[in-house]
Amino acid sequence: MRPDKAKVVDEVWDDARIESFLDKGAMGVEDAEFSQLLHAYRSMRVDDFQRFISKFKARGGRVDAADRQGRTLAQVIAKHSKAAAFIDILQQ
Repeated sequence: MRPDKAKVVDEVWDDARIESFLDKGAMGVEDAEFSQLLHAYRSMRVDDFQRFISKFKARGGRVDAADRQGRTLAQVIAKHSKAAAFIDILQQ
């Protein structure tokens, strides 16, 4: 982290903020749903990600959406050291 940038802790993730991730567009040429999942994973804590996934599924989102290489988010993050809880949420 840059020395001029303060670390943010205890961010507020209210419903409006979580729902804003449902309206995010595609990153480049990636599938829009995959992009939303990836952005949420990169931005949210586990509990917030769980809430996001509930809302994502309720809107008809596919947790098995794939990137250009045909990989799901669970496959992309499988080797990340702290991804297990996120993968469990995706597989529920």
